[in-house]
Amino acid sequence: MTETASGPARSSRAKSAKASKGLRVERIHTTPGVHPYDEVAWESRDVVMTNWRDGSVNFEQRGVEFPDFWSVNAVNIVTSKYFRGAVGTPQREVSLKQLIDRIVKTYRQAGEDHKYFASPADAEIFEHELAYALLHQIFSFNSPVWFNVGTKQPQQVSACFILSVDDSMESILDWYKEEGMIFKGGSGAGLNLSRIRSSKELLSSGGNASGPVSFMRGADASAGTIKSGGATRRAAKMVVLDVDHPDIEDFIETKVKEEEKIRVLRDAGYDMDLGGDDITSVQYQNANNSVRVNDEFMKAVDQGGQFGLRGRMSGEVIEEVDAKALFRKIAEAAWACADPGIQYDDTINTWHTCPESGRITASNPCSEYMHLDNTSCNLASLNLMKFLKDDGKGNQSFEAERFQKVVELVITAMDISICFADFPTQKIGENTRAFRQLGIGYANLGALLMATGHAYDSEGGRALAGAITSLMTGTAYRRSAELASVVGPYDGYARNADAHKRVMKQHSDANDKAVRMDDLDTPVWAAASEAWGEVLRLGEKNGFRNSQASVLAPTGTIGLAMSCDTTGVEPDLALVKFKKLVGGGSMQIVNGTVPQALRRLGYLEEQIEAIVAHIADNGNVIDAPGLKPEHYEVFDCAMGERAISPMGHVRMMAAIQPWISGAISKTVNMPESATVEEVEEIYFEAWKLGVKALAIYRDNCKVGQPLSAKTKEKEKAEVTEKAEETIRTAVEKVVEYRPVRKRLPKGRPGITTSFTVGGAEGYMTANSYPDDGLGEVFLKMSKQGSTLAGMMDAFSIAVSVGLQYGVPLETYVSKFTNMRFEPAGMTDDPDVRMAQSIVDYIFRRLALDFLPFETRSALGIHSAEERQRHLETGSYEPSEDEVDVEGLAQSAPRAQELKAVSAPKAEETVKPAPQQAHTSAELVEMQLGIQADAPLCFSCGTKMQRAGSCYICEGCGSTSGCS
Repeated sequence: MTETASGPARSSRAKSAKASKGLRVERIHTTPGVHPYDEVAWESRDVVMTNWRDGSVNFEQRGVEFPDFWSVNAVNIVTSKYFRGAVGTPQREVSLKQLIDRIVKTYRQAGEDHKYFASPADAEIFEHELAYALLHQIFSFNSPVWFNVGTKQPQQVSACFILSVDDSMESILDWYKEEGMIFKGGSGAGLNLSRIRSSKELLSSGGNASGPVSFMRGADASAGTIKSGGATRRAAKMVVLDVDHPDIEDFIETKVKEEEKIRVLRDAGYDMDLGGDDITSVQYQNANNSVRVNDEFMKAVDQGGQFGLRGRMSGEVIEEVDAKALFRKIAEAAWACADPGIQYDDTINTWHTCPESGRITASNPCSEYMHLDNTSCNLASLNLMKFLKDDGKGNQSFEAERFQKVVELVITAMDISICFADFPTQKIGENTRAFRQLGIGYANLGALLMATGHAYDSEGGRALAGAITSLMTGTAYRRSAELASVVGPYDGYARNADAHKRVMKQHSDANDKAVRMDDLDTPVWAAASEAWGEVLRLGEKNGFRNSQASVLAPTGTIGLAMSCDTTGVEPDLALVKFKKLVGGGSMQIVNGTVPQALRRLGYLEEQIEAIVAHIADNGNVIDAPGLKPEHYEVFDCAMGERAISPMGHVRMMAAIQPWISGAISKTVNMPESATVEEVEEIYFEAWKLGVKALAIYRDNCKVGQPLSAKTKEKEKAEVTEKAEETIRTAVEKVVEYRPVRKRLPKGRPGITTSFTVGGAEGYMTANSYPDDGLGEVFLKMSKQGSTLAGMMDAFSIAVSVGLQYGVPLETYVSKFTNMRFEPAGMTDDPDVRMAQSIVDYIFRRLALDFLPFETRSALGIHSAEERQRHLETGSYEPSEDEVDVEGLAQSAPRAQELKAVSAPKAEETVKPAPQQAHTSAELVEMQLGIQADAPLCFSCGTKMQRAGSCYICEGCGSTSGCS
């Protein structure tokens, strides 16, 4: 804990800034005379990260030094992402000590230089406490701090940026440039385009204006060209447009139209998966879009009235639209392609601390940072599970006092960073130094709630989450007021003092009105009430050092670096997790939070053991021996048999929003079966509940995803049955599989196909089991004895043996389609008009010949006749009179011929062979027989999972757009 130099007691905080000479720093975790590094056991680790698709090594650094309690995944991510210096050179960091020292010594030096501390001894305690908290994964700064602080490169500490653009070509071109510089540094930016006049307004020359949607094309192309930080992932950006802009309908429909274009191009044989080469030809794919709605519009929606669209230059209504119809279009677009999200303008600005300096018009790409234009925010997140005190017998408490001390330490460090930070543009640097926006937040909320026996979607769960959030933000603002007495308030405070104090009162009032539920949240609420009382008292006297204190970020990479089970405000993904082992290998374990929750709920150890065993076998708690049905909800997760409802996510956001300075990065996932009406309900209820911003994602709504949950209910049941047979494991037992080869009989039916790919000719013979599908493939290319012919023979044998050992054909199809090498190009096959390679053609042809419609449709493979049917009717599905008794489409090429050779039955071919999980998301897929609707990681190939508004790779820590 830190406090003013005038005395250790809380009452001393009231002394004047003139009497205060700096902060006195109290020890939280460290011991006098002992460095935090000397209190832990260190060990040497080898970090070798491979791409599971082809086994290639993505990253390798051996002999790195970490504490023995750090997980393999955390070591891999920190070593590969955050260690600086070229691998293999003396300049490369080789120990976590070097990394932490590089950061904390920079913070200490800046704190001393800018007179934050009362004495060198206080500065040393600050350094040691900060090092301890990072070492023990109690909190983490955002990634740019780990990347940049203490290096020779610009010391950018912010991950979140908001830009601005005016109605002039000069400003628009500046926008392109500034955004590009931010992308180059590995961060993301957002802005509002509503100042740009619409296409329905005139230029001074008399011609029609282009409108903001047209300028979005140029910015989108720029973002697609500049890979963030030199990496392969896309840039992260947010584009906002006000609901009263005359071009709002065009803005809403931009991505819907492009999504249909993607479908057409995919069906023509182009690679339209996320990250595919051909996706770059489609526009508006590099940004999240959000509509900024105000209370006037939402009331018109509620009452069924008209709403005026206003000219940007005159401010007058130039067109009136039906509010409900416009709201419906927003929901339809979001249902169809997940964009646009929605931001509630009046709610956001009601909580704005600096309205005299300008309105809040936009957000960063993930929607958690919302403040003035041309500003930035640096983030840090606390690991909530580190503050749960549990004696192992069901007696639990949240350590509110220690939590406050850590918040004070972290918020002090975050403010110090602004003193030495570099910024991508001069305007952003000036405004950030003038308003000093900070974004403290947390991770592991979902794990904490489950461990304490609270359902995520419950009054008790929301009460505990709200109490912790209130305590965090109240403590942060109290520290900000104390800092103001030492180093002065932020430059913009004097102008905005009344508004800032009004918002503090709003936070405090919301805290007083909150409902207390049980023995866990009540003490936390009491501590929060005391903190807010101090905020009002000290703020009145000293002002505040920071215009903003807290946000809830996705905590993607840093959450994994802290070994968190859940990111940001998200619930747990699943009850069974994937865990990497030291020395290689992996295993599946039941969440450690499950036994904690069961003890909290009063179960005996024998009962807990039986329930955990049931979860290990089944992946869920349904029918677990001895578990009361009323306790099932405690173990509800984001995915699985008992998935949390979409409104459950919205209610959690509403429960914590009153104590977040900014907003919450979260996407509300919806099942594929969700309706447009349900999207409307979520967007409307979120406004009524006081949420600041929201986005939805309906499963399988986007084409540009390599994996999707498209399996039908009948197939789900069969796959689940197969998965349950193959995923039998104890809590700490590695899974072993022993496949058996099934050879083909001497006489076997077959089909021989001649083909041409890019001018290269070849022949393929595909032989089948008489009653059980494809069993072997032979490929003939070039002359006998040539290298190509030999490789094709070897490849054929490898595939054939795999098929006979039970590897499903769809697995080969998913792995080898879209593989790109020469020869490639046009084919002579009307069903596969373009092929990326010979292998791409072969497995597309095999899919068409041997896979049932549903399976290959999920993989995006359709015949020429099916594509024509889609153009005419909007559906690839064959009609009832085109399907035979086994479910095989008669209209598919050579369907009758395949029936003669006993084509595989749909219900058998969809069963997957035993497979290996690489992330917890894949483990859920194996257990449920579905595929999580998420992209593959560009760096290591494993499936990613959602973190806020983007995706995070559990394997290597890469993100799909958040820093």
